[in-house]
Amino acid sequence: MNENTFEERKNKIYGLLCDELYVPMRVKEIAILLAIPKSERESLQEVLDALVEEGLAEVSKRGKYRKAEKVEKEGTFTSHAKGFGFVTVADEEEDYYIPEQYVDDAFHGDTVRIELLPQSRGRRKEAKIVKVLDHEITEVVGTYEKAKNYGFVISDNMKITQDIFIPQGKDMHAVTGHKVVCKITSYGKDHKNPEGVITEILGHRNDPGVDILSIVRGYDLPVEFPERVLQQAVRVASDVTMVTIDGEDAKDLDDAISICRKGDGYELGVHIADVANYVQEHSALDEEAKKRGTSVYLVDRVIPMLPHTLSNGICSLNAGEDRLALSCIMEIDAKGNVKDHTIAETVVHIDQRMSYTSVKKILEDQDVTECETYCELVPMFQLMEELSTILRKKRMKRGSIDFDFPETKILLDDQGHAVDIKPYERNVATKIIEDFMLIANETVAEHFYWQEIPFLYRTHAVPDGEKIRKLATFIGNFGHTIKGGTNEIHPKELQKLLGRIQGTPEEDFISRLTLRSMQQAKYTVDCTGHFGLAADYYCHFTSPIRRYPDLQIHRIIKETMRGRYNEKRKEHYTSLLPLIATETSRLERRADEVEREVDKLKKVEYMQEHLGETFEGIISSVTGWGLYVELPNTIEGLVHISTIDGDYYHFVEETYELVGERTNRHFKLGQRVKVMAEDCDLLSRTIDFVLAEDEDEQGQ
Repeated sequence: MNENTFEERKNKIYGLLCDELYVPMRVKEIAILLAIPKSERESLQEVLDALVEEGLAEVSKRGKYRKAEKVEKEGTFTSHAKGFGFVTVADEEEDYYIPEQYVDDAFHGDTVRIELLPQSRGRRKEAKIVKVLDHEITEVVGTYEKAKNYGFVISDNMKITQDIFIPQGKDMHAVTGHKVVCKITSYGKDHKNPEGVITEILGHRNDPGVDILSIVRGYDLPVEFPERVLQQAVRVASDVTMVTIDGEDAKDLDDAISICRKGDGYELGVHIADVANYVQEHSALDEEAKKRGTSVYLVDRVIPMLPHTLSNGICSLNAGEDRLALSCIMEIDAKGNVKDHTIAETVVHIDQRMSYTSVKKILEDQDVTECETYCELVPMFQLMEELSTILRKKRMKRGSIDFDFPETKILLDDQGHAVDIKPYERNVATKIIEDFMLIANETVAEHFYWQEIPFLYRTHAVPDGEKIRKLATFIGNFGHTIKGGTNEIHPKELQKLLGRIQGTPEEDFISRLTLRSMQQAKYTVDCTGHFGLAADYYCHFTSPIRRYPDLQIHRIIKETMRGRYNEKRKEHYTSLLPLIATETSRLERRADEVEREVDKLKKVEYMQEHLGETFEGIISSVTGWGLYVELPNTIEGLVHISTIDGDYYHFVEETYELVGERTNRHFKLGQRVKVMAEDCDLLSRTIDFVLAEDEDEQGQ
């Protein structure tokens, strides 16, 4: 029985089972009513089994079939610009597809009740929305357009497809082109447009900084600290005097390093600002930090987790000042093994603040002036590099994956416009700090794992088998392979792959594809290991100024050290930490998404000044609608299939390439092509490329 016949028969049988006049019925009775011959009874049973499996039919012990009681579930609705949507149900891996005619009056982000629909053979699960239970989105950020006696807001969120109607007098005197915050007063029953009132005007869309502020507000990132939080921060900071080292232009310096020889090995101290001493649990500061979850780093601003009075002041390990810290002091042998360690509350005094640039000049460039300036510290930096190299080699040996491709730094002018995009390379100094933070995080995680008390771990699951299969297909285009089954991949195999492509033209591209194939790291209460680092134990201990899980970990550590951890506190953390893990993982994803969206916006803005120019890039993705091409500065744009002249191209999913029907020309992943920047869309944050004129010769 072909697929069409199967679906037709399934729908007919389901319709029959819905008729109370006939049910319940045996297989024989169904066959008679539908005039199905005996020769097809086996296929009829297959259809009935499918209906039962999908929860649409039920069968009694006597073999009689009837329509199952309505299968309803609750979940979160995600709308799509084309009218359909999806509902995510907790603890279910696959979303439910909601056809446009069954979306009803649901609004993006709503909590809804759905009723399952018959599932098409081999296709995703479908459902219809039967009730909206709760509205998650209460405010919309967008662009105001004024009409004669009313106005409307076009949402920046492309998933919110309806314009928001603004009645006369509810617009705060906004004019066309203003970026606004709109409070929704009606969600548009009976397929009418939602209504709202404007509560804030962010500025005109052409004003400097308004574009980024719109994204920040659109993701509901808290920008200003409440007055009671600021008052508490000032009060704490003025009462206590305190110290660190870190990045070039960083102001929240939360980690310091000490190192010396110890026999044949080393004594490494990683000293972290004792933020927990100033941010007490359940205080206004703590509740605000928990709500934010993390600091957010954007191209023109930082939205901190803690007020600057703390993060840049009393909790910042500033040179020449005494500061409270939580220190992890490790004895490490010549092979990079941590032989012993101490975790302690300390007072540290930072002798010198160094920048990554200065340390790089000393160790990599051997800059004479820089070496003379910091002559007393040069031996210490050399010792750091020595231990860092040992730790990195040990980590690589066990299979840790190191994605060493350049990030980008977007440079803005005084008006907030992107004027340049440059690679932001890692160097010896950034690697030293990275290696020392990693070993401290591992040491603390293992220490508390064996204590068997509730704790927050940073975990990273084994990659999804289907993603690894796709990656294997991708890299096969370049003659590379991955050993091992897709469901039992070892991180060392991916590490070997990255080693093989080092120095090749496709290195950055395959590195990014490999990264995209990985699962997302998250916070959990179970210590299930970190796949990417090939680590059995890992946590985030080193940045309590900017990450809430680190702050929470510091509290647990201090309670155990001070002898205050008891059965009551154990019960407290057992109930609290799963919620913290889930929420901080969500807030981290939100921050990452905001950072990506801001970067995309500025890259589009940058390319607007380069329309008509030709660039060389690499094909980073191939789809049925065209080629995505990535330029050396990480800007990515789409060459739509309709713009590729000279042939009709088919998408070959097995090898992820476009193939010309007549010419047999191929466009595949990793292929170098020349493109011209044709168009940019700031609203959708997309860039359109076309193949340069001589590109017909590039297809191979």
